[in-house]
Amino acid sequence: MDFDLVLQGTVVLPDRIVKEGYVAVHGGKITEVGLGVPPAARERHLLGSALILPGAIDAQVHSLSQKDQEDFVWSTRSAAAGGVTTIVDMPYDEGNLVCSAAAVKRKIDHAAPQARVDFALYGTIDPQEGPARIPEIVEAGVAAFKFSTFGTDPKRFPRIPPALLDACFAAIAPTGLTAGVHNEDDEAVRSYMEQVKASGITDWRAHGLSRPAITELLAMHTIFETGANTGCPAHVVHCSLGRGYDIARAYRRDGFAATVECCIHYLTLDEENDVRRLGGKAKINPPVRPRAEVERLWRKVAEGDVWLVSTDHVSWSENRKTDPDMLANASGVPGLEVMVPLFVKGALERGIPLTWAARLMADNPAKHFRLDHIKGALTPGKDADITVLEPRESIYDASASGNNVVGWSPYNGTRLPWTVSATYLRGERIAEGGKVLAAPGTGRFVRPPPRQVISGAAA
Repeated sequence: MDFDLVLQGTVVLPDRIVKEGYVAVHGGKITEVGLGVPPAARERHLLGSALILPGAIDAQVHSLSQKDQEDFVWSTRSAAAGGVTTIVDMPYDEGNLVCSAAAVKRKIDHAAPQARVDFALYGTIDPQEGPARIPEIVEAGVAAFKFSTFGTDPKRFPRIPPALLDACFAAIAPTGLTAGVHNEDDEAVRSYMEQVKASGITDWRAHGLSRPAITELLAMHTIFETGANTGCPAHVVHCSLGRGYDIARAYRRDGFAATVECCIHYLTLDEENDVRRLGGKAKINPPVRPRAEVERLWRKVAEGDVWLVSTDHVSWSENRKTDPDMLANASGVPGLEVMVPLFVKGALERGIPLTWAARLMADNPAKHFRLDHIKGALTPGKDADITVLEPRESIYDASASGNNVVGWSPYNGTRLPWTVSATYLRGERIAEGGKVLAAPGTGRFVRPPPRQVISGAAA
């Protein structure tokens, strides 16, 4: 066969690492993964000790949380530079809650001309309408649903109370999709926030005090019990606490579909150093926790209790992250350009096999969003989405690359021993050496395959 592209290096797969391995591509698809002398190709790169990974799938991106700020033209540029070849975008867009088939179509039409990498979409509901539109949203092509047990905004990011959450899970269960939920108990958070405000504490300590561990863990029980009650796969979209992963494991032991996602900031930043230093630029919901909890989360990675690693990326303008009153700042940080090298750095420092990078940022996300028919693995027949990292040290600076709409990042100044040197989408090089080559419109909307119905039952 004539190959279009062959890359040779250290091939990182979910179950093994192939030193002096190669990946061969034809027609935009992975054709062959092998060991030894690589075959000839129109484009052939012998990369030595470089790591060759499946293109990352970022399970949690907010491209449109702030109007006239980031948008897909920037989020997907950051993604391409960082080795992320598919993003799954959240439904809480400023001015367009993605809670109907029309809203899904509107978002696809808006994103497609801008996207430099592929994109899938989350859907949600309008609490006033309840679960009625869930079937049409599924039909429109969403890859999962997102809800929240905490209300950030009554319209754009609403709390879904227990009975309504149960009804939504019940409506989603027959579709085979997963219900992802933001895990903070609304009543508990509001009580602790009032206590912090009454205490007069407004500095970096305020956020963690306003959302102690119990606020997260109470919500996780609600989420997983709702999944158990309805038969719907239940997913917690971010957990900052080792205890939360233990809770999920207990539900899985009892036979329920219960998974947890860990954001890269919980594996990188800590409260006593980073939040103290950065203030609002490290304000995230749930909060960044103490260093001991960070190390506990890495142990959960090694033990197999983490299902996905994502960014929860959002590029707030700097003025929304620099208020001296910690609680007045917007919550969330950008991370698309740096998630993959941060995970590789953290894993290598702790002796954790890099197979977890392929599993948690590609293989499992593809399965989770039912995109594994085309995405997530260096397997023959799947899209040739590939990330290459070379052993070249760099100091991260979000403003230096030109790939981010904002220059601030909680990761600025971080030493990265491995750097993304090339990103391929369907076999085409879309970034090289930090320079994004893909034009807007290169990326495509990707969706789960239509669910087959056999004898009246979903297959």
